[in-house]
Amino acid sequence: MLSGVSGDRNGIKGVDKFQALVKVKLDGGQVAASDTSVNVTNATAATLFISIATNFVKYDDISADESARANSYLDKAWPIPYATLANNHIKAYQKYFNRVKLYLGTTEAAKKPTDTRLADFATGNDPELVELYFQFGRYLLISSSQPGGQPANLQGIWNKEMNPPWGSKYTININTEMNYWPSEVTNLAEMHEPLIQMVKDLSVTGQETAGDMYGVGGWVTHHNTDIWRITGPVDGVYSGLWPSGGAWLSTQLWDRYMYNGDKAYLKTVYPALRGAAQFYLESLIEEPEHKWLVISPSNSPENNPAAHPGVSTDAGVTMDNQLVFDIFSEVMSAAKILGVDKEFSAKLKAARDRLPPMQIGQYSQLQEWLKDLDNPKDHNRHVSHLYGLYPSNQISPYRTPELFDAARTSLTYRTDVSTGWSMGWKVNFWARLLDGNHALKLIQNQLTPTGKNKGVSNNGGGTYPNLFDAHPRSRLMVTLAVPPGLLKC
Repeated sequence: MLSGVSGDRNGIKGVDKFQALVKVKLDGGQVAASDTSVNVTNATAATLFISIATNFVKYDDISADESARANSYLDKAWPIPYATLANNHIKAYQKYFNRVKLYLGTTEAAKKPTDTRLADFATGNDPELVELYFQFGRYLLISSSQPGGQPANLQGIWNKEMNPPWGSKYTININTEMNYWPSEVTNLAEMHEPLIQMVKDLSVTGQETAGDMYGVGGWVTHHNTDIWRITGPVDGVYSGLWPSGGAWLSTQLWDRYMYNGDKAYLKTVYPALRGAAQFYLESLIEEPEHKWLVISPSNSPENNPAAHPGVSTDAGVTMDNQLVFDIFSEVMSAAKILGVDKEFSAKLKAARDRLPPMQIGQYSQLQEWLKDLDNPKDHNRHVSHLYGLYPSNQISPYRTPELFDAARTSLTYRTDVSTGWSMGWKVNFWARLLDGNHALKLIQNQLTPTGKNKGVSNNGGGTYPNLFDAHPRSRLMVTLAVPPGLLKC
């Protein structure tokens, strides 16, 4: 048995506790345990039952009995034969996994070990590896985002460290949302549930931050959160001071409705949607030159100020404008569907009409900032100002052809080589740009052994031999989604 305790949580009575139990079932033989080891002798087989539980109930409640929980789980599993446990697991998993098939063709390469296939992919002919990678993303989401649990975070359930990179938290200026891009489009709606619940939680905790930090109503969260549903700024200014996490997360609530069409569901998430829109409605300020309504201060997520001296924080950055446009539009649509909030919707429309338009800059690029400050040599892995291209649909070859061309120019300037998750996002961009060949090139870049992709600031991207995604300096980041843009190539 292992147990642990951490420090007090502000505003929550008690301390965090966990308990881990291990019990060994033998087929013959004997088992003996000491403080440091378990010894099995003369056994035909040994099955280890591991049960772990915490006293966590929800972000503001740690009143559970971790010992009773762990023992209950163990007592329930112990009498069941191994074969039955394995069969039950397979059935529970295949119920979700077998809903979607993707066939891209097969070659002799499929007979090779995965690490060999990965090393050979860029120069070989192995379309089935792309299919495998697509389904591996679905497998990871099924495994790490079960209904009633927590959403998939940066390292997922595969984190092995007590002090993991980025705290194994939720980076909500791209990574968390990206984990859930496959949830609806690849028929894993149940796996979406933990994220939906987290957004509901944040819509409560974020009210305090909106009021105390900005003096407005509604709710806000910044670029990072965790199991305790923190909503204030964390980390450096050029990443932390970004108040649009609530807008992006709220699009997940709306996306689910767009797939299920369930008005009863929409009614349950409408307060969170409305609260996110209320925050921006009350916090937007008038930009003096054009009288546009903008968010200030903010930033274009994680674009290092060293590349753009003087613009680590700014007003009216393009991604913010696109996100606010979406949340206002979605709440207006939801209100109309539910037959509520006509006056509030009218205010949203009036404010939406005053948001800055997307602009084309001096290098024929889609501007990242309100002013024309883009540097064509900027190869930052975040391409935040192209949110309007994907996952949003504000940029189209038919409705907005000039912006469509400008988005392509911006993406070309950023180059292809990047860290793994960024290459995944770029696959979607090129698919939306109707360039399937370039999308395939990015898939080839992604399915390259880590360390082989070379770029000025993005060394280390690619894929580990077990198909986990790699991040610079070889720090594991589990990117769950082989981007759904793959389906459009």
